[in-house]
Amino acid sequence: MDDKKLPGIAADDIGKCAYGIFKRHGEFIGETVGIAGEHLTGSQMATALTNALEEEVTYDPVSPEVYRRRRFKGAKELANMFQFKRDFQNVFCRMRSVELSRVLNPSLESFDQWLARDKSLLSGI
Repeated sequence: MDDKKLPGIAADDIGKCAYGIFKRHGEFIGETVGIAGEHLTGSQMATALTNALEEEVTYDPVSPEVYRRRRFKGAKELANMFQFKRDFQNVFCRMRSVELSRVLNPSLESFDQWLARDKSLLSGI
């Protein structure tokens, strides 16, 4: 992903956004609705994790070319996915609106808020 942003959202917020869509009584019929809590770079996520976990977390970008050479099932597909998200960040992020997500779910959490609530899920990783 280099320095490009990646949309993310807390699992609980997905359902709340879906409920917000249903409450709009058909407004989104035939539409694709992309949601996101935030759009963050790998470095921004690492900084948030460092603050929440109180231990150093670093972001080490790996190029798609290097990732494709990994020896596990699905490495090539994952490399392609992240290359697309990197190369077409503007389109990928624009299709996942934080602003609309907040309208659908006024209690939408940021990554920092999610970490404050659920950082214990990451212990031992």
